Amino acid sequence: MSPFGRQWRPGSAISRPVTDPGTRLRAEGLEPQAWTNGPYDRYAAHHHEYDKVVVCAAGSIRFGLPGAGRFVDLAPGDRLDLPAGTRHDAVVGELGVTCLEAHLPAGRLRTLADLPSGTW
Repeated sequence: MSPFGRQWRPGSAISRPVTDPGTRLRAEGLEPQAWTNGPYDRYAAHHHEYDKVVVCAAGSIRFGLPGAGRFVDLAPGDRLDLPAGTRHDAVVGELGVTCLEAHLPAGRLRTLADLPSGTW
């Protein structure tokens, strides 16, 4: 059973079609780098001194946002914009995850944004 309970089904969104997110990020002038983690890998709560853009390329991941009292589930094509200083943690879904990540100077992202696939 998933550590996320019954509502989140990390395998259910895996097959959504996605336009190449790397190309889309580069068109915004970003330089994305890929990273991969295995099923249920965890990141403890932390923050960065830079703005961070994360796009799920494959699999799924749940980002916890302790300061906002909520979480964001990313599946292929979904994007999360994290302004500098935003505390976040993460748990990878049951099939693992590959994400693209780009960094910006602090202050370029004005707000925390959760952007579903096809909306950015």
